[in-house]
Amino acid sequence: MSQPVVVSNSSPIIAFERLEQLELLRQLTQTLHIPSAVRQEVFGVRILPPWIVERPISHPTARLTLAPRLGAGESEAILLALELAPCYLLVDDLAARRAAQSMNIPVIGTVGMLLLARQRNLLAAVKPHLDALRQAEFRISEIIYHLALQQVGEDV
Repeated sequence: MSQPVVVSNSSPIIAFERLEQLELLRQLTQTLHIPSAVRQEVFGVRILPPWIVERPISHPTARLTLAPRLGAGESEAILLALELAPCYLLVDDLAARRAAQSMNIPVIGTVGMLLLARQRNLLAAVKPHLDALRQAEFRISEIIYHLALQQVGEDV
């Protein structure tokens, strides 16, 4: 079975960097596709890890249709996901998730990826990672926090 294509916005990559778990993200995605705006937002001039592939969007002006509601990285990630369909979009921002879902792009966020890692036995527990993200000022609602822990049997 081949690995699904995954396109990412900035915040999930930043979250996994803060957790010092970029390797876990690699294990979950094998190859992660990012648009140029995400590359700039996350990596700047740093060299990309070999499993993260920068893919410029074909029609950069199309970003303007999403621009009033979303940032450059979010807009370009959605457009790249449309270009690479079928694929998953890794994004946390609610407005970006809703925009992607309205275009029939399946989305998963940072918390969802941590749950997936737990289900695949790549993590012993999710709670320490959720707590570390919260400590790093990564916003996770109380509802999502508790639902995530409940889903993997780590009730608070």
